Amino acid sequence: MTILFEHEICLAHDMGEGHPERPERLRAIQLALSEPEFAGLDRRAAPLAEKTQIALVHGQDYIDSIFAVAPKTGRVQLDPDTAMNPASLGAARRAAGAVCAAVDAVMEGMGKNAFCAVRPPGHHAETGRSMGFCIFNSIAIGAQHARAAHGLKRVAVVDFDVHHGNGTQAAFWDDEDLFFGSTHQMPLYPGSGAEAETGAGNIHNFPLPPGAAGMAFRDAMADGLLPALDAFKPDFILISAGFDAHAADPLAQLRFETEDYVWITQELMAMAGRHCQGRVVSSLEGGYDLAALAAAVAAHVRVLMTAIGG
Repeated sequence: MTILFEHEICLAHDMGEGHPERPERLRAIQLALSEPEFAGLDRRAAPLAEKTQIALVHGQDYIDSIFAVAPKTGRVQLDPDTAMNPASLGAARRAAGAVCAAVDAVMEGMGKNAFCAVRPPGHHAETGRSMGFCIFNSIAIGAQHARAAHGLKRVAVVDFDVHHGNGTQAAFWDDEDLFFGSTHQMPLYPGSGAEAETGAGNIHNFPLPPGAAGMAFRDAMADGLLPALDAFKPDFILISAGFDAHAADPLAQLRFETEDYVWITQELMAMAGRHCQGRVVSSLEGGYDLAALAAAVAAHVRVLMTAIGG
């Protein structure tokens, strides 16, 4: 069974009119996942991440500053791209809490895998600062939670968002038991993610040029990232599932199609089947064309639901 974590407060987080990371993204996903074929999802409310969980990745001063600055009314600007309204702190805590709860549920055998339909996204958030629509790095928190709460040693994050997950890379940089593998457009925000950035040999970046289509993505995965992941032999796989490399997305210039997300989900599930009893948790990152996002997420979740025993 595939578990779906979500929470209504993630719809109330709003960074202002015209902002691409908007509540309608989740509404489009919810509509797509309301179709009868998704009736078998085990739908659960995302819990609030505790400060102790957030502190697995973020410094205490940063955590305290976010709690302190969270507004009761209006908006507060954290950086040029990221703002908070009265719902934002709760949404960010639910997003991180979703990934931690998903890890718990999969480890406890409640489901084969899970998808977290939450926002704000997380992979740009560094240990001590917000960046690029992100407040807390939910996927990195989930990875560290898998180790702290369940005694796992080798945890992998695969990130196929069009933007490089600089925050996750920084959090994992010098820990050889944490794997970070990314395909992303370069040049593009945030400017990191060169192949030469390898950390302790655990960082694997595969930048793609503007205009690259699905075949270039599949080649980078099949020839580089997936063999590296296979050699790592993960105990758990988490996915930073950004869908903004889609050809229809307005924020970048890669040319993926929905079928490419089907393919990589199948490949990652097969890898999880070989190494970690199928344990996969995926969490939403980017994706800003509503129709493309809804179709790609539906395709991704559809494949998760095909897991043996799922």
